[in-house]
Amino acid sequence: MKAKINFNENSCQTWLSNNLTIKSIIIITLVWFNIQTPVHAQDVKYTKPSWWFGVAGGANFNFYRGSTNQLNLDLTPPATFHDGKGIGLFIAPLIEYHRADSRLGFMLQAGYDNRKGKFDQVTTACDCPADLSANISYLTIEPSLRFAPFKSNFYLFGGPRFAFIRDQSFTYQLGINPAYPTQAVSPEVKGDFSEVNKSIISMQIGAGFDIPLSSQNHKTQFVLSPFASFHPYFGQNPRSIETLNITTIRAGVALKFGQGHLIQKPEEVAVVPIPDPEVQFSANAPANVPTKRRVREVFPLRNYVFFNIGSTEIPNRYKLLKKEEVKDFREDQLEMVTPINQSGRSERQMNVYYNVINILGDRMIKNPSTTIVLVGSSEKGPKDGKEMAQTMKLYLVNTFDINPSRIRTKGQFKPDIPSEKMGGVRELDLLREGDRRVSIESSSPVLLLEFKSGSAPVNPSETLVLQEAPLDSYVTFDAKGSNEAFSAWSIQVVDESGKMQAFGPYTQESASLSGQAILGTRPEGDFKITMIGQTKSGKTVTKETNAHVVLWTPAKIDEGLRYSIIFEFNESKAISIYEKYLTDVVVPKIPANGTVIIHGHADIIGDDAYNLKLSVARANDVKNIIESALIKSGRTDVKFEVNGYGEDINHSPFKNEFPEERAYNRTVIIDIFNNGI
Repeated sequence: MKAKINFNENSCQTWLSNNLTIKSIIIITLVWFNIQTPVHAQDVKYTKPSWWFGVAGGANFNFYRGSTNQLNLDLTPPATFHDGKGIGLFIAPLIEYHRADSRLGFMLQAGYDNRKGKFDQVTTACDCPADLSANISYLTIEPSLRFAPFKSNFYLFGGPRFAFIRDQSFTYQLGINPAYPTQAVSPEVKGDFSEVNKSIISMQIGAGFDIPLSSQNHKTQFVLSPFASFHPYFGQNPRSIETLNITTIRAGVALKFGQGHLIQKPEEVAVVPIPDPEVQFSANAPANVPTKRRVREVFPLRNYVFFNIGSTEIPNRYKLLKKEEVKDFREDQLEMVTPINQSGRSERQMNVYYNVINILGDRMIKNPSTTIVLVGSSEKGPKDGKEMAQTMKLYLVNTFDINPSRIRTKGQFKPDIPSEKMGGVRELDLLREGDRRVSIESSSPVLLLEFKSGSAPVNPSETLVLQEAPLDSYVTFDAKGSNEAFSAWSIQVVDESGKMQAFGPYTQESASLSGQAILGTRPEGDFKITMIGQTKSGKTVTKETNAHVVLWTPAKIDEGLRYSIIFEFNESKAISIYEKYLTDVVVPKIPANGTVIIHGHADIIGDDAYNLKLSVARANDVKNIIESALIKSGRTDVKFEVNGYGEDINHSPFKNEFPEERAYNRTVIIDIFNNGI
């Protein structure tokens, strides 16, 4: 409900009168405080009070809505009054309890609460203006829960309001028809409303801010608290007949005082200094590690497009082209450079996946005889699932000019291979996000991998991967004993020209920096390195050493290939399509005397220990398939390295924010090198 506030001259006079009353109370209390509060020594301190007493005063901005016609048994005006507004006085003693170190407390105010107002003028059947003002007031009791979200002077409050009628009077005036100015004016009618509720129960919410007026050097402490509260209309029907209700916005100030407890000063005890533990500091700057590894990656494209809960639109994280951009789109343009480790892989490689619809459209343009089926799965049912599939179809038809007859759509409750299993109770929200998707199905090998059972993934997209400077080329700083001696330590590095750089702070006993962080673009340099430690007793300790730092530069390239296998949720066995893929595509790429490094991963759904075992099982399953195919071809010259990382975020290929990222983390990564690494 929105209320436009336009107060007339009488309303302003009422507000000034109320405001002067509040100011008078505050001034009198402050004068009393100056007389009563003794002077305390500055070194005496008291706690903040928990109990507060005082008085609150303010103005009620009242807004009348509804209908009012029958004023009492003796008076029913010829026209019905509806909207009105006015300002009334609120004043009440108060009690508060809240500890200084707590967010919760309570408040209690009980006093006078005026809800008077003047109705908008109405015109009767005789074209005569009619005016009505109401002077409704209550004795109110308002208990509230007090909540300080930041443990600061700002607080919120809310609770019920119990009001008991004190005044129910009104003043009614029927004016004269302007067309007959000589007409006699009807006398003003004063009376009391009938059918008035003797008590009402409503509610309020509000906020305030405590402004200290005295320091903690005083036992008696004063606080001034401006506040504002909102009293909605429900529960605030003053009469049992008709529909009049009142909404109130209250603004005011509270003056509170309380008494703290004396904080006893601790007895001075002679402190015997304890020597700080000794710290041994050294810096190790290794020579250049001339190795650069490059892996051309065959990145699998999941044949799923995941939709947001409650939406049938393609999420904006997927790359959608404009029609005029299609002629310039090429799948091979998505090739990019990334490190061989997993750091940074997510953002760059997910760029390939988020173009999956465009890759599909590009392949369908190049292969005009292909057809697809888009299967939408939705927890809301087949109709909602089909709407999701239709959204993708419209994009392919309108943007890539694909003939609509080449794309069939259907909807269903669950995907053919669901993540949420019957009887599951853990992390259902994440599982259901993964099941709200559109699957791309086709029997055309140029679009999807050949398969024997289940839905087939989209053919992989190849990308290029480069390694960054390896960790064993970093400069290492060792501060043995720093955990016991220091609260923190940092490093200052000064080169031959006197240029200084600062790194840290560190809390562990060892820290590493890349040569590039120290050298920038310089190939090498001599540095004076200073460790600066802050002891737990507050002293500063420095130790110096020298180091010659060489920038890591690649000297040779180890070429390799990377393939990935994607597993369904909670599955450790590669589906038959991947067994054929590993045997027919991956195994022939393994060179004589080559090295195959296999890493298994899992998403974050489920128990950590279980996911670790699952990732190891996935890696071993892939290794067994490859090894079996090699043996069948008479080869035993390949070296295997197998690891499982579970859901470890330090090794996880992708993030776990979206269902597609979690789907790609259910993976085994296969790196193939010629002579090992």
